[in-house]
Amino acid sequence: MDVSHILDGLNDAQREAVAAPMQNLLVLAGAGSGKTRVLVHRIAWLMEIENLSPSSIMAVTFTNKAAKEMRGRIEQLLDIPARSLWFGTFHGIAHRFLRAHSRDAKLPENFQILDSDDQLRIIKRIMREFNVDETRWPPKQVQSFINSKKDEGVRAAYLPPTHSQYDHTMAELYKHYEAQCQQSGMVDFGELLLRSHELWLNNPALLAHYQDRFRYLLVDEFQDTNTIQYAWLRVLAGDRIPIMVVGDDDQSIYGWRGAKIENIQQFQNDFANPMVVKLEQNYRSTSTILKAANALIANNGDRLGKDLWTDGNEGELIDLYAAFNEQDEANYIADRISSWVDQGRQRSDSAILYRSNAQSRVLEEFLIRQAIPYRIYGGLRFYDRQEIRNAVAYLRLVFYRHDDAAFERVVNVPTRGVGNKTVSDLRVHAREQSISLWQACVERLQLGLIKGKAKQSLTDFIELIDDLCAQQDEISLAELTDRAINLSGLKDFHANEKGEKGQARVENLNELLTATRDFNNDGDSDEEDLSPLAAFIAQAALDAGEQQADEHQDCVQMMTLHSAKGLEFPLVLLAGMEEGLFPHQMSMEDPGRLEEERRLCYVGVTRAMEKLVITYAESRRLYGQEKFNPVSRFVREIPASMIQEVRIKNSVSMPVSFGGSQASSFGEETAEFQLGQIVSHAKFGEGTVMNYEGQGSHARIQVSFLEAGTKWLVLSYAKLEAL
Repeated sequence: MDVSHILDGLNDAQREAVAAPMQNLLVLAGAGSGKTRVLVHRIAWLMEIENLSPSSIMAVTFTNKAAKEMRGRIEQLLDIPARSLWFGTFHGIAHRFLRAHSRDAKLPENFQILDSDDQLRIIKRIMREFNVDETRWPPKQVQSFINSKKDEGVRAAYLPPTHSQYDHTMAELYKHYEAQCQQSGMVDFGELLLRSHELWLNNPALLAHYQDRFRYLLVDEFQDTNTIQYAWLRVLAGDRIPIMVVGDDDQSIYGWRGAKIENIQQFQNDFANPMVVKLEQNYRSTSTILKAANALIANNGDRLGKDLWTDGNEGELIDLYAAFNEQDEANYIADRISSWVDQGRQRSDSAILYRSNAQSRVLEEFLIRQAIPYRIYGGLRFYDRQEIRNAVAYLRLVFYRHDDAAFERVVNVPTRGVGNKTVSDLRVHAREQSISLWQACVERLQLGLIKGKAKQSLTDFIELIDDLCAQQDEISLAELTDRAINLSGLKDFHANEKGEKGQARVENLNELLTATRDFNNDGDSDEEDLSPLAAFIAQAALDAGEQQADEHQDCVQMMTLHSAKGLEFPLVLLAGMEEGLFPHQMSMEDPGRLEEERRLCYVGVTRAMEKLVITYAESRRLYGQEKFNPVSRFVREIPASMIQEVRIKNSVSMPVSFGGSQASSFGEETAEFQLGQIVSHAKFGEGTVMNYEGQGSHARIQVSFLEAGTKWLVLSYAKLEAL
C-alpha cells in the first residue's frame, strides 16, 4: 500500500512516531517540533494502515480549538469526513459519556452544567443558609478548595478528619455543596471528570463496553494533565487499549493549577512496555536560540531528556539590555519595536513577554507615549483589571462623593453585607429625590430606613470615605491610595483568592501604589490647578480610555509567559529578568517551584523565531517598593558566548554582567555635566557626578548623593541641576 501521502514531508523521528506499532507510545515533542502534525498523521495511519474505524479512535486535547483544528487537518489529509472521530477536551468527552449514561451516573437526564459564576452563586447561597461569614471565609476561596479536591479525585466524604477550623469549615461547605448540586441535578466542570471516572469504576460492564469499542487513545499536552485526568485515562485504557501520549516535560508550567509533571514522568512505569520517540528537530527558532534554551533547561533535574536542534541558520546573538530602572527598560523596548518597524517588519511579528501582569503598566505607558498600538493577549489592560477599577473607584469617591458609578461599584466590594435589595432601595430614593446614591445612603441612614447588618456596614463605609477625604490634603497621593486599598479591605479580599489569580491581583494593587508614587513625584500634570488626586484620576480614566488595538490591526502582542505557550514570534522581548521577579520571589526557596519557573523561562525563550531580546532593570519600583535585584540566574545559565550586552549605539561581545566593559563618553546632551561636578536633584538633594554611560534618551549618570547614597539616573527623567 502506498503510504507516501501520510509519511511524505516528515522527518525520521516523526515518521517513527506516526508509523509505530499498535502499542503504548510516549512522544516527547520539543517546542516547535511539529507535534500536531504527528498527531494528525498518526490518526491517518491508524485509519488507513491499521484499518481502524473513526469511531474507534479517541483523541483528547486541552482546548476545543485544538480539537477542531486537528479534525479539519485529518479531513484535508484523507479527503474524508471525520465526524465520527471522538475528538474533544477531557471535559467535553466526559460530558458526552454522562449524557449517554445519566441514569447509571445517578444524574437526571437533563442535568445542567454549572459555569464558574453559577458555581460561585450556589456557594454563596449555601454560606448564607448556614450563616458562614463571607469576610472570614471568602466564597472564591471555598470555590477554589472544592475544585482542587475534585481535581484530586477526592469527595467530601473521604476528606480526612481534622482539628483545623479552616479544614473543617471547608469540608462542611463542600459536603453541603455536593448535596445541593445532586438535589438540583447540576454538574460543575470538576464533577464531569470525577463522575465519569466513578461511573467506570462502579460499572465494570460499562467500562468493558468502551474498552471493546475504542481501539486506540491519543492525548495531546500530556504534561498538563492533573490527578483526575490521569486516573480517568488509566481506568479507560486499562491493559486493553493502547494509548499514545504527546507532551514535553520541559514545558510543564501549570503546576499552580493542578497539573502534575509526575504524570508524564510516570507514564513508562504505569503503562506496559511503552515505546518512546523524541521529536527534537525544531522548525521554529535559530540555532543560537535553541542552544540557549537547551543550556537553560539542562539545569533542571529528573528530565526525560532531549535537546532541540535545527538545520536552519545560526542566527543572531541574544541581546541583553541592563536598564537603569523599569522606565528605562520600557523606553528601550518601545524603541526596539519602533526600530523593528523601521526595518519594514510588522508590529504583530513582535511580542513582549513578562512574568507578572503587574509589569504591563509601565510597558503600556511607554507604548502609548510612542503611539505604538498593542494588544494584551488573553488579558486586560492594567486600568481595565477588576482590582484596579475597584481601587480607583474608592479614590473617585474620596475625590467626589456623588460619583454614582464608583459608589455602586464598591459599596459591597469587598463583601460587607449590602445586598441587592438595599442598593435597589438606594437607587429608588435617589431617583425620587433627584440626588446622588451617596446622599440617598446618608439620608436613609439618618431616617432609620436601613436595618440589620446593612445599616452598620453602610455607616462604616460612609465613615471610611469621609476619613480618607479629610486626610487627602495632609498625606501624599501614594499614602492615600495605600490607606484606601488597605482600610477598605480590598487587599485582604483579593489576597484570599487562592492561587496565581489572587497573587496576581495583589501584585497589581501594589503596582498601582507604584503608579501613584511615580505620578506624585514626577508632577506630570498639565493642569497645575488640579490636586494630585484629581490629576491621577483623570490620567487613569484617559489611560483606560485608550483602546487596545483592533484584533486585525498591526500591533505589538503583550502577554504573560504562561499565555505565550503554544505561540511563536519572529521577535520576542523578554522583560524583567531579575532575581525575585523571575524567578518569582515565592518560588526561590522551593526546588520544585524553581524548576517550574525555569521551564517557564524555557517556554519564553523558545517562542522566539529570529531574534530574542532580554532586558532587566538594575533598580525597579514594583509592587509599591523599590528593589535592587541582580540579573536573573536564568540569564546567567545561558552561555555568555550566545549573549551580547547592548548599549545605546554600541555593543560589546561579552556582557557586562559576565565581566565586560562599559561605555566611556558622554553624548552631546550631557555636555553640561562633568565628572566631579556638584548637582542637585529634587528628591535626593545634592550630590557629585561619579560616572556616566549610554547616549541619547538612554544616557545614564551615576551620582553620589550626600544623604541618599549612590544612584544611577536616566538623564531624560532625572531633571538634574548643575550647581
